[in-house]
Amino acid sequence: MAVTTEVKVTPAGTELPEVADPSQVAPSDARALSRLFFERLATLEEGTHEHQYARNTLIEMNMSLVRYAAGRFRSRGPQEMEDIVQVGMIGLIKAIDRFELSREVEFTSFAVPYIVGEIKRFFRDTSWAVHVPRRLQEARVELARATEELGSRLGRKPTTQELAELMNLPEQEVVDAMVASNGYTSASLDAAVGGSEEGESVLADFIGAEDMTMELVEDVHSLAPLLADLDERDRQIIHMRFVEELTQAQIGERLGISQMHVSRLLSRLLARLRQGMLATG
Repeated sequence: MAVTTEVKVTPAGTELPEVADPSQVAPSDARALSRLFFERLATLEEGTHEHQYARNTLIEMNMSLVRYAAGRFRSRGPQEMEDIVQVGMIGLIKAIDRFELSREVEFTSFAVPYIVGEIKRFFRDTSWAVHVPRRLQEARVELARATEELGSRLGRKPTTQELAELMNLPEQEVVDAMVASNGYTSASLDAAVGGSEEGESVLADFIGAEDMTMELVEDVHSLAPLLADLDERDRQIIHMRFVEELTQAQIGERLGISQMHVSRLLSRLLARLRQGMLATG
Protein backbone atom coordinates (compact mmCIF):
# COMPACT_ATOMS: atom_id res chain seq x y z
CA MET A 1 0.00 0.00 0.00
CA ALA A 2 1.51 3.30 -1.10
CA VAL A 3 1.04 5.66 1.87
CA THR A 4 3.48 8.50 2.53
CA THR A 5 4.59 9.69 5.96
CA GLU A 6 2.83 12.97 5.26
CA VAL A 7 -0.60 13.33 6.82
CA LYS A 8 -3.76 15.29 6.05
CA VAL A 9 -5.04 17.15 9.15
CA THR A 10 -8.75 17.94 9.20
CA PRO A 11 -10.26 20.89 11.11
CA ALA A 12 -11.24 18.53 13.90
CA GLY A 13 -7.60 17.62 14.32
CA THR A 14 -7.87 13.97 13.26
CA GLU A 15 -5.12 12.91 10.91
CA LEU A 16 -5.82 11.20 7.60
CA PRO A 17 -2.99 9.46 5.75
CA GLU A 18 -1.87 11.08 2.52
CA VAL A 19 -2.34 8.23 0.03
CA ALA A 20 0.11 8.69 -2.83
CA ASP A 21 -1.87 6.62 -5.36
CA PRO A 22 -5.24 5.49 -3.98
CA SER A 23 -6.02 3.41 -7.08
CA GLN A 24 -3.05 1.15 -6.28
CA VAL A 25 -4.12 0.34 -2.73
CA ALA A 26 -4.68 -3.39 -2.27
CA PRO A 27 -8.32 -4.38 -1.62
CA SER A 28 -7.49 -5.74 1.85
CA ASP A 29 -5.82 -2.45 2.82
CA ALA A 30 -8.58 -0.44 1.17
CA ARG A 31 -11.18 -1.93 3.52
CA ALA A 32 -9.32 -0.74 6.61
CA LEU A 33 -8.48 2.65 5.15
CA SER A 34 -12.02 3.17 3.87
CA ARG A 35 -13.42 2.85 7.38
CA LEU A 36 -11.02 5.56 8.57
CA PHE A 37 -11.96 7.87 5.71
CA PHE A 38 -15.69 7.27 6.20
CA GLU A 39 -15.37 8.17 9.88
CA ARG A 40 -13.79 11.50 8.98
CA LEU A 41 -16.07 12.12 6.00
CA ALA A 42 -19.07 12.06 8.33
CA THR A 43 -17.61 14.92 10.40
CA LEU A 44 -16.37 17.14 7.55
CA GLU A 45 -18.38 19.93 5.99
CA GLU A 46 -19.42 19.19 2.44
CA GLY A 47 -17.69 21.39 -0.10
CA THR A 48 -14.50 21.87 1.88
CA HIS A 49 -11.11 20.81 0.56
CA GLU A 50 -10.77 18.16 3.27
CA HIS A 51 -14.20 16.68 2.46
CA GLN A 52 -13.35 16.56 -1.24
CA TYR A 53 -10.01 14.88 -0.52
CA ALA A 54 -11.61 12.19 1.65
CA ARG A 55 -14.39 11.51 -0.87
CA ASN A 56 -12.07 11.37 -3.88
CA THR A 57 -9.68 9.05 -2.07
CA LEU A 58 -12.53 6.71 -1.18
CA ILE A 59 -13.60 6.62 -4.84
CA GLU A 60 -10.12 5.82 -6.13
CA MET A 61 -9.37 3.26 -3.42
CA ASN A 62 -12.52 1.30 -4.21
CA MET A 63 -12.29 1.28 -7.99
CA SER A 64 -11.39 -2.41 -7.74
CA LEU A 65 -15.01 -3.05 -6.73
CA VAL A 66 -16.15 -1.57 -10.04
CA ARG A 67 -13.69 -3.71 -12.00
CA TYR A 68 -14.86 -6.77 -10.08
CA ALA A 69 -18.55 -6.08 -10.78
CA ALA A 70 -17.89 -5.17 -14.41
CA GLY A 71 -16.10 -8.51 -14.87
CA ARG A 72 -19.49 -10.22 -14.72
CA PHE A 73 -20.36 -8.55 -18.00
CA ARG A 74 -17.07 -9.31 -19.80
CA SER A 75 -18.90 -11.11 -22.62
CA ARG A 76 -20.24 -7.77 -23.85
CA GLY A 77 -16.91 -7.02 -25.57
CA PRO A 78 -13.85 -4.84 -24.88
CA GLN A 79 -15.30 -1.62 -26.28
CA GLU A 80 -18.50 -1.86 -24.26
CA MET A 81 -16.48 -2.79 -21.16
CA GLU A 82 -15.20 0.79 -21.02
CA ASP A 83 -18.78 2.06 -20.88
CA ILE A 84 -19.66 -0.56 -18.26
CA VAL A 85 -16.81 0.56 -16.01
CA GLN A 86 -17.84 4.22 -16.39
CA VAL A 87 -21.42 3.37 -15.47
CA GLY A 88 -20.20 1.25 -12.56
CA MET A 89 -18.26 4.26 -11.25
CA ILE A 90 -21.56 6.12 -10.98
CA GLY A 91 -22.88 3.30 -8.79
CA LEU A 92 -19.74 3.44 -6.64
CA ILE A 93 -20.08 7.20 -6.11
CA LYS A 94 -23.75 6.79 -5.14
CA ALA A 95 -22.77 4.08 -2.65
CA ILE A 96 -20.07 6.28 -1.09
CA ASP A 97 -22.46 9.21 -0.74
CA ARG A 98 -25.14 7.04 0.90
CA PHE A 99 -23.02 4.77 3.10
CA GLU A 100 -23.13 5.13 6.87
CA LEU A 101 -20.90 3.30 9.33
CA SER A 102 -23.89 2.92 11.64
CA ARG A 103 -25.24 0.31 9.21
CA GLU A 104 -22.66 -2.10 10.67
CA VAL A 105 -22.04 -3.65 7.27
CA GLU A 106 -18.87 -3.81 5.20
CA PHE A 107 -18.72 -1.11 2.56
CA THR A 108 -17.94 -3.72 -0.11
CA SER A 109 -21.20 -5.56 0.66
CA PHE A 110 -23.08 -2.27 0.51
CA ALA A 111 -21.43 -0.94 -2.68
CA VAL A 112 -21.48 -3.95 -5.02
CA PRO A 113 -25.32 -4.05 -5.36
CA TYR A 114 -25.27 -0.32 -6.18
CA ILE A 115 -22.61 -0.85 -8.85
CA VAL A 116 -24.27 -3.91 -10.40
CA GLY A 117 -27.67 -2.22 -10.28
CA GLU A 118 -26.35 0.80 -12.15
CA ILE A 119 -24.80 -1.44 -14.82
CA LYS A 120 -28.02 -3.43 -15.25
CA ARG A 121 -29.98 -0.19 -15.52
CA PHE A 122 -27.57 0.90 -18.25
CA PHE A 123 -28.27 -2.26 -20.25
CA ARG A 124 -32.00 -1.96 -19.68
CA ASP A 125 -32.04 1.59 -20.99
CA THR A 126 -29.64 1.19 -23.93
CA SER A 127 -29.82 -2.42 -25.14
CA TRP A 128 -33.36 -2.20 -26.49
CA ALA A 129 -33.79 -0.73 -29.97
CA VAL A 130 -37.26 0.52 -28.94
CA HIS A 131 -38.07 1.61 -25.41
CA VAL A 132 -40.65 -0.60 -23.72
CA PRO A 133 -41.89 -0.62 -20.10
CA ARG A 134 -39.61 -2.34 -17.60
CA ARG A 135 -42.26 -4.92 -16.64
CA LEU A 136 -42.37 -6.08 -20.28
CA GLN A 137 -38.59 -6.18 -20.51
CA GLU A 138 -38.54 -8.50 -17.50
CA ALA A 139 -41.49 -10.51 -18.86
CA ARG A 140 -39.54 -11.08 -22.09
CA VAL A 141 -36.83 -12.97 -20.19
CA GLU A 142 -39.41 -15.02 -18.30
CA LEU A 143 -41.25 -15.69 -21.57
CA ALA A 144 -38.09 -17.07 -23.19
CA ARG A 145 -37.55 -19.46 -20.27
CA ALA A 146 -41.18 -20.59 -20.25
CA THR A 147 -41.21 -21.13 -24.02
CA GLU A 148 -38.07 -23.27 -23.84
CA GLU A 149 -39.34 -25.29 -20.88
CA LEU A 150 -42.77 -25.99 -22.36
CA GLY A 151 -41.33 -26.62 -25.83
CA SER A 152 -39.06 -29.39 -24.53
CA ARG A 153 -41.80 -30.81 -22.30
CA LEU A 154 -44.60 -30.82 -24.92
CA GLY A 155 -42.47 -31.42 -28.01
CA ARG A 156 -44.14 -28.53 -29.79
CA LYS A 157 -44.52 -24.77 -29.67
CA PRO A 158 -46.61 -23.85 -26.60
CA THR A 159 -49.81 -21.86 -26.95
CA THR A 160 -50.34 -18.46 -25.38
CA GLN A 161 -52.73 -19.97 -22.84
CA GLU A 162 -50.16 -22.58 -21.79
CA LEU A 163 -47.47 -19.93 -21.42
CA ALA A 164 -49.82 -17.73 -19.38
CA GLU A 165 -50.60 -20.60 -16.99
CA LEU A 166 -46.92 -21.42 -16.46
CA MET A 167 -45.92 -17.76 -16.04
CA ASN A 168 -48.98 -17.06 -13.85
CA LEU A 169 -49.85 -14.05 -15.99
CA PRO A 170 -52.96 -12.98 -17.93
CA GLU A 171 -52.88 -14.04 -21.59
CA GLN A 172 -52.88 -10.39 -22.71
CA GLU A 173 -49.75 -9.78 -20.64
CA VAL A 174 -48.03 -12.67 -22.41
CA VAL A 175 -49.10 -11.29 -25.79
CA ASP A 176 -47.71 -7.86 -24.81
CA ALA A 177 -44.40 -9.51 -23.84
CA MET A 178 -44.26 -11.23 -27.23
CA VAL A 179 -44.84 -7.94 -29.01
CA ALA A 180 -42.27 -6.19 -26.79
CA SER A 181 -39.66 -8.81 -27.72
CA ASN A 182 -39.69 -7.39 -31.22
CA GLY A 183 -38.34 -4.13 -29.81
CA TYR A 184 -35.10 -5.65 -28.51
CA THR A 185 -33.35 -5.50 -31.87
CA SER A 186 -34.11 -3.60 -35.05
CA ALA A 187 -33.21 -3.96 -38.71
CA SER A 188 -32.21 -1.14 -41.03
CA LEU A 189 -34.59 -0.25 -43.84
CA ASP A 190 -31.52 -0.56 -46.07
CA ALA A 191 -30.93 -4.17 -44.96
CA ALA A 192 -30.51 -6.45 -47.97
CA VAL A 193 -33.26 -8.96 -48.70
CA GLY A 194 -32.43 -11.80 -51.09
CA GLY A 195 -34.64 -13.80 -53.40
CA SER A 196 -35.53 -11.01 -55.82
CA GLU A 197 -35.47 -11.83 -59.55
CA GLU A 198 -34.29 -8.33 -60.33
CA GLY A 199 -31.33 -8.55 -58.01
CA GLU A 200 -30.88 -7.73 -54.36
CA SER A 201 -33.64 -5.67 -52.75
CA VAL A 202 -33.76 -3.83 -49.46
CA LEU A 203 -36.25 -4.13 -46.61
CA ALA A 204 -37.80 -0.74 -47.41
CA ASP A 205 -39.07 -2.16 -50.73
CA PHE A 206 -41.40 -4.55 -48.90
CA ILE A 207 -42.76 -2.59 -45.94
CA GLY A 208 -44.40 0.77 -45.45
CA ALA A 209 -46.56 2.82 -47.76
CA GLU A 210 -46.77 6.40 -48.88
CA ASP A 211 -48.76 8.50 -46.43
CA MET A 212 -50.96 10.71 -48.58
CA THR A 213 -52.03 12.78 -45.58
CA MET A 214 -48.48 14.12 -45.23
CA GLU A 215 -49.33 16.58 -47.99
CA LEU A 216 -51.90 18.09 -45.66
CA VAL A 217 -49.15 19.25 -43.31
CA GLU A 218 -47.94 21.84 -45.80
CA ASP A 219 -51.53 22.89 -46.51
CA VAL A 220 -52.20 23.42 -42.81
CA HIS A 221 -49.11 25.61 -42.46
CA SER A 222 -50.22 27.67 -45.47
CA LEU A 223 -53.79 27.99 -44.18
CA ALA A 224 -52.89 29.13 -40.64
CA PRO A 225 -51.90 32.74 -41.49
CA LEU A 226 -54.95 33.11 -43.75
CA LEU A 227 -57.24 32.12 -40.90
CA ALA A 228 -55.43 34.53 -38.60
CA ASP A 229 -56.29 37.40 -40.99
CA LEU A 230 -60.04 36.73 -40.67
CA ASP A 231 -62.12 38.76 -38.26
CA GLU A 232 -63.50 37.18 -35.09
CA ARG A 233 -66.93 36.29 -36.47
CA ASP A 234 -65.54 34.71 -39.65
CA ARG A 235 -63.11 32.57 -37.64
CA GLN A 236 -66.02 31.58 -35.37
CA ILE A 237 -68.08 30.46 -38.36
CA ILE A 238 -65.19 28.39 -39.75
CA HIS A 239 -64.64 26.83 -36.33
CA MET A 240 -68.31 25.93 -35.84
CA ARG A 241 -68.60 24.42 -39.33
CA PHE A 242 -65.35 22.46 -39.62
CA VAL A 243 -64.26 21.86 -36.01
CA GLU A 244 -67.56 21.51 -34.15
CA GLU A 245 -69.14 20.17 -37.38
CA LEU A 246 -72.40 22.09 -36.89
CA THR A 247 -74.94 22.38 -39.67
CA GLN A 248 -75.63 25.71 -41.32
CA ALA A 249 -78.97 25.85 -39.51
CA GLN A 250 -77.29 25.30 -36.12
CA ILE A 251 -74.71 28.00 -36.89
CA GLY A 252 -77.53 30.36 -37.85
CA GLU A 253 -79.29 29.73 -34.53
CA ARG A 254 -76.12 30.56 -32.59
CA LEU A 255 -75.44 33.74 -34.53
CA GLY A 256 -79.06 34.83 -34.83
CA ILE A 257 -79.05 34.83 -38.63
CA SER A 258 -80.73 32.74 -41.30
CA GLN A 259 -79.34 29.52 -42.76
CA MET A 260 -79.22 31.21 -46.19
CA HIS A 261 -77.06 33.99 -44.72
CA VAL A 262 -74.72 31.42 -43.19
CA SER A 263 -74.45 29.66 -46.57
CA ARG A 264 -73.48 32.91 -48.31
CA LEU A 265 -70.92 33.74 -45.61
CA LEU A 266 -69.34 30.28 -45.83
CA SER A 267 -69.15 30.45 -49.63
CA ARG A 268 -67.45 33.85 -49.43
CA LEU A 269 -65.02 32.72 -46.71
CA LEU A 270 -64.07 29.49 -48.48
CA ALA A 271 -63.52 31.32 -51.77
CA ARG A 272 -61.26 33.81 -49.99
CA LEU A 273 -59.25 31.07 -48.30
CA ARG A 274 -59.00 29.06 -51.53
CA GLN A 275 -57.72 32.08 -53.41
CA GLY A 276 -55.16 32.72 -50.68
CA MET A 277 -53.99 29.10 -50.78
CA LEU A 278 -53.57 29.21 -54.55
CA ALA A 279 -51.61 32.43 -54.32
CA THR A 280 -49.36 30.89 -51.66
CA GLY A 281 -48.85 27.79 -53.79
